[in-house]
Amino acid sequence: MAVVVLEYPAPGIALLKINRPEAKNALNTEVRQGLAEHFTALGRDPEVRCIVLTGDESAFAAGADLRELAESGTLEVMLRRVHLLWQAISSCPKPVIAAVNGYAWGGGCELAMHADIIVAGENASFCQPEIKVGIMPGAGGTQRLLRAVGKFQAMKMILSGQPVSGREALAMGLVSEVVADDQVLESALKLAKQIAAMPPLAVEQIKEVVLAGQDAPLESALMLERKAFQLLFATADQKEGMTAFFEKRKPQYAGR
Repeated sequence: MAVVVLEYPAPGIALLKINRPEAKNALNTEVRQGLAEHFTALGRDPEVRCIVLTGDESAFAAGADLRELAESGTLEVMLRRVHLLWQAISSCPKPVIAAVNGYAWGGGCELAMHADIIVAGENASFCQPEIKVGIMPGAGGTQRLLRAVGKFQAMKMILSGQPVSGREALAMGLVSEVVADDQVLESALKLAKQIAAMPPLAVEQIKEVVLAGQDAPLESALMLERKAFQLLFATADQKEGMTAFFEKRKPQYAGR
């Protein structure tokens, strides 16, 4: 069985499942490569409009596989170029929803933060525990967490290595929604279906502008937004959406 399983549970929706239950879905090289390959391919697939990423009932991903790292030296870690595998996820143009049950620790927390929306179970657990083994987060755990929850909450998590629950993560702004544990994947897929029904070109422009503008000066970010807004008036989907509104019918978006 593959360590990353791809399914298509509904039209326009791709479901990626990390499949290493014996290791609580820890992120070894094979998993990272599998995720990178799938995200690259799905990002180019015109039939895919939303991607849901999950693990299993007990763990989203319990962090990096330390057995691959414990005896590594600086040069070996650098030459692995793992950042390029992460980049395949962060640069995916399709909206990504992380459905999180159980552990999202270390690299698992960083992986969840690569998503655009996080749906978490009440008993989900988010943590950056790298300091407890003598290192620090290295795949966005300092920077994405800082941008998500602010300096003081981020510093507390990173310097203490202590986990936060799904409810605590929601309160600090780390996740989008918290549901009962047995409703996580169902809720994520329901949201994915709603997004998949939207005009895909508008969806992609929204994601691109939000991510590109979040660290830009306000005036520059507003310019990006304005140009993307204007660009969408050249699409057939814009004409279809507004015509359907006036005709009081459901629009049929084709991504053109």
